[in-house]
Amino acid sequence: MKTLLIVYHTGGVKTAQMAEAVARGAQQALREAEAEHEVRVSVKRCAEAGPEDVLGADALALGTPENFGYMSGMMKDFLERVFYPCEGRIEGRPWALFVSAGQDGSGAITSVERVVTGLRLKKLRAPILALREVTPEILAQCEELGATLAAGIAAGVL
Repeated sequence: MKTLLIVYHTGGVKTAQMAEAVARGAQQALREAEAEHEVRVSVKRCAEAGPEDVLGADALALGTPENFGYMSGMMKDFLERVFYPCEGRIEGRPWALFVSAGQDGSGAITSVERVVTGLRLKKLRAPILALREVTPEILAQCEELGATLAAGIAAGVL
C-alpha cells in the first residue's frame, strides 16, 4: 500500500492543528476518489517516526513550530535520525512543509529545507506558514496540501 507520511512536532496545539488538517484533507480526497484502500495516511509525532517510516513513504509532509528562529529540537532530532539511513534511497520523493511561527518563520523554513535538500527530495510547494495564529485560511491550505499529496500518490503522478 502506498503511504503519505505526516511527521510533526508541536509544543502546544498549533502545529498539531495543521497536521490534523493535512491528514483530514488527504483522507477526504481519498474518499472522494474511492482510493482509501490504495493510500494509507500515517500521522506521527517526530519522536515516534523513524527511518523505516520515511523509507516506506511515497510522500512526506513535515510540520514544525518555529523555536528561537529555528525548527523545533524534536524535528531536528527526527531529521538527524533519518538522514543517513535514508540518504540516497528516497531521492525525488515529494515533500512539503508547514510551520507555525511567532516571528517570521524564515529560520525554521530555511533550517528544514537545508537538511531536506541533502536528501534530494522534490519540493511540492512553498511552505505553509501560520504566523502567530492558525486561521481558517491556513487550515484550508493544509487540507489542500493533504488532498494534493494523497490524490497525487493515488493517481501515480507523485
